[in-house]
Amino acid sequence: MTQRHFPGSKLATRSNDDDDDEDLFEYFYDEPGSLPGTLSIDEDACPSFIVLIDYNESHANRVTNLTADACTPYLTSDSVSWLDIQGLGSEDILLGLGRIVGLHPLLLEDVVNVPQRPKVEDYSDQLLIIAQMVMPKPTEDGFWIEQVSFVLGKSYLLTFQEEPERDCFEPVRARIRGHKGKIRQAGADYLAYTLLDAIIDGFFPVLEDYGERIEALEDEVILNPNHQTLEKIYQVRRELLALRRSIWPQRSAINALIRDGSNLISSDVRIYLRDCYDHTIQVLDMVETYRELASGLMDVYLSSVSNKMNEVMKVLTIMSTVFIPITFIAGVYGMNFQYMPELTWRWGYFVCWGVMIAIAASLCFFFWRRGWFEDSRFAKHD
Repeated sequence: MTQRHFPGSKLATRSNDDDDDEDLFEYFYDEPGSLPGTLSIDEDACPSFIVLIDYNESHANRVTNLTADACTPYLTSDSVSWLDIQGLGSEDILLGLGRIVGLHPLLLEDVVNVPQRPKVEDYSDQLLIIAQMVMPKPTEDGFWIEQVSFVLGKSYLLTFQEEPERDCFEPVRARIRGHKGKIRQAGADYLAYTLLDAIIDGFFPVLEDYGERIEALEDEVILNPNHQTLEKIYQVRRELLALRRSIWPQRSAINALIRDGSNLISSDVRIYLRDCYDHTIQVLDMVETYRELASGLMDVYLSSVSNKMNEVMKVLTIMSTVFIPITFIAGVYGMNFQYMPELTWRWGYFVCWGVMIAIAASLCFFFWRRGWFEDSRFAKHD
């Protein structure tokens, strides 16, 4: 499995093992001396298979497990052909598809050698768009992050995913099947916008989960801060930083699609991309807000721990202050000198106890008047 996941207390990159503590923000780089266009396929990558959705205003056909050669007629048809390549583990399929579609070797290298930084590159008759897709884990905290690459042609769109059957594109597929909206009347550029918009909208459920986690951490930090709380705060901060590193370059990539004039994207679709760009800004604002809240939680945690220690020191100080004069009196009358006038008093023992109790009560009353008991551990229990 090549998909990066962010589970529980360990954050891993490109690994199956939750206990692997690899670089959280790893990006792909070529080994020194390697030839340009060299494909580096991860040994754990899922096998590739091609899913085709060919549609126009009158029909929509879905074909699974296509071979690379069988895709040729669809690339030159008048309808829109969406070739979804799920899995990046089959080099022969990827090279064959690259040969048939005419993918530049550097383009195919960026698609296969994951993860890449989100970006947009124009290859004249093809447009490469690399994005990062996140999905919440259904049964535990955290999220999956996966690279999705788009290759936009005049009448076709290729999407390359690391993992099969786990993405946020199902609503788009349903709209194509159900002939909803204007997707069946539009071209491949509108399909690319729709999928990009689905990727950006996929950040919102993940961020909603982090909003709830931060709210729960706020209560925990105030009421019962402990070492596990600190670990949770640190984990949330790292995961939010990973989200920021995913969405920040995607903002620049979408902005490049709007700003740079490509003949593969119509002016109408650029207007829709503006809305996608606005959603990206909203996601980035939420990420920054939650990062600030998480950083504030760290400060609150340290303050809570310090206050907790101050409460303990206050209790010890009160107890010490109360027992110091009592210890002094007990020490004086424990010296056993022969000529001590109080030793011969009949009521000396009881008077000594009375004086000690009076001193302790007076000190406690004094501390109570000064408000020392209001925030102490004992006052909270009362």
